[in-house]
Amino acid sequence: MAKSNKPGDLPAGAAAVATNRVARRDYTILDSLEVGIQLHGSEVKSLRESRVQLAESYAIIYRRELWLVGLHISAYSHSAAAYAHEPDRRRKLLAHRREIDRWASRLEREKLALVPLALYFVGGRAKLKLALARGRTQADRRQDIARRDADREAQREMTRSHRRRSAT
Repeated sequence: MAKSNKPGDLPAGAAAVATNRVARRDYTILDSLEVGIQLHGSEVKSLRESRVQLAESYAIIYRRELWLVGLHISAYSHSAAAYAHEPDRRRKLLAHRREIDRWASRLEREKLALVPLALYFVGGRAKLKLALARGRTQADRRQDIARRDADREAQREMTRSHRRRSAT
């Protein structure tokens, strides 16, 4: 996938593997957290080749543990079939217990979703930016588009007026 242009998606010095740009369109991001992810050796090598699909994945809390479901990591190109990993298996996410408990209570109270935003490497370790998000309706998306268009038009007018003043 394309690299993210949002400054909050990746920490400084991180090498992006994949981003979930659709998540920002379909969800309102309320909170985010950087978590580790348990991977097999061939999965790490596949991630370094950016052979991953992040868009259809989501996270769940099961027995007070975070799990990532629907992340597809293709087989490593140079591994034997006998040592290949399962591409669509559930992967355990590594976070502090207090963070998991805090998010679990918010998920129950507010009917929210756990959405992955970006997958990247920091210091040689694979990290996932996970967001606590609320789903957007079609009307919300339309309002965002209208607001963005109005801001763009206002910026154009300011630029035009500034040019007219400086030309005289």
